[in-house]
Amino acid sequence: MRQLSFPGAWVHEPKLHPDSRGSFHEWFKGSDLDDATGHGLQLAQANYSISSRGTLRGIHFADVPPSQAKYVTCVRGVVLDVIVDIRVGSPTYKQWEAVRLDDVVHHAVYVAEGLGHSFMALTDDTAVVYLCSEGYAPGREHGINPLDPVLGIEWPQGITPLLSDKDAAAPSLAEAEEQGLLPSYEACQAYYAELRARG
Repeated sequence: MRQLSFPGAWVHEPKLHPDSRGSFHEWFKGSDLDDATGHGLQLAQANYSISSRGTLRGIHFADVPPSQAKYVTCVRGVVLDVIVDIRVGSPTYKQWEAVRLDDVVHHAVYVAEGLGHSFMALTDDTAVVYLCSEGYAPGREHGINPLDPVLGIEWPQGITPLLSDKDAAAPSLAEAEEQGLLPSYEACQAYYAELRARG
């Protein structure tokens, strides 16, 4: 696994094994994640979403602890997956990184607790699968508007974003910080240490 531009965000670039019948690859390997992060992924929930072209989901995050780490891949179509450092006090606060996930190279991303996550479907009938360390808990879940101009995420040109009412009404990053919704870098670091101690 390769760390992206800030801690807690990783991309898995699997080796594909094609033959006359099709292909095979390991899209998740616990030992690789353990080596990268220093702890395992406790699987509490697995999600499967289907999206039409332009669907923009997120930016989503949850209270720390325990928050919700995600391991995400695209099994049909193409998405632009975006991870945002929303940890107040982080040296890379407000930075984001985009990774193309598709059904050709089969990359996957790991999004640690306390980071924001979003993706846009670039094709119709796009299917995304994600493993989650915690189950969905509405009282702990939050969002940031993915079109916040201060974040300046470079979504693809020529595609009209399709947001849910909830995501469209989500606060900007500055508003979320003002409201005390964002996790602190200190709390996240303490929780990561706790996870590493558990093994």
